[in-house]
Amino acid sequence: MKGVLVKDLYIARSNILVTVISLVVLGFGLSFLLEASALLVLAPVVSTTAAFISITSDAASKWNKNVITMPISRSQIIGEKFLLYILLALLGMFTALIPCIILACFGLDVTPYAICLYSSIGISVCLVAGGVSLPCAYLFDPEKSQIVFMMSFMAGTGIITGLVLLINLVFSVKENTLLTFNIVLIISAVWFFISYRIAVKVYGKRDIT
Repeated sequence: MKGVLVKDLYIARSNILVTVISLVVLGFGLSFLLEASALLVLAPVVSTTAAFISITSDAASKWNKNVITMPISRSQIIGEKFLLYILLALLGMFTALIPCIILACFGLDVTPYAICLYSSIGISVCLVAGGVSLPCAYLFDPEKSQIVFMMSFMAGTGIITGLVLLINLVFSVKENTLLTFNIVLIISAVWFFISYRIAVKVYGKRDIT
């Protein structure tokens, strides 16, 4: 699986570089309009695009037919894509931290609380959206998968909003905002793992010839 992961990172390196530079520049730009740490919500979402592109490009290039002849199981192939997705999300988050830390050093109001809160929201959206779009990338054709990918982030936002409203029935979200989104993050991580298991079953039954 390591070799497959390296292959995807090698192919996506140009997109990753552009994304990293764009996030750093955007972070400094947003500091004049919004709280710089708010970039942590957007950064993981933007960074994970390369993972989805790798799936559709593999299908378009018929690479999937070659990889199944290698000494690697289908579950490992799926696991690599999900791992790539998480790595890219974390890369985006840590990249967004660069302007936040620099701006904090210059006295701007970038607090650890805001960083933790926005990071939790950003990763949660990514996990929920990825849990929707990644299995669909193997279930549908590339064109339909792209539509699902774009809609998954809107759906993820709606799902997280629903979770917050449900949690608010148990305790006040306004008084426990960070705790609320940490709970949402845990639920999102569980959903992402369930999605991985679903994708393994879907891909395992798919005829690749």
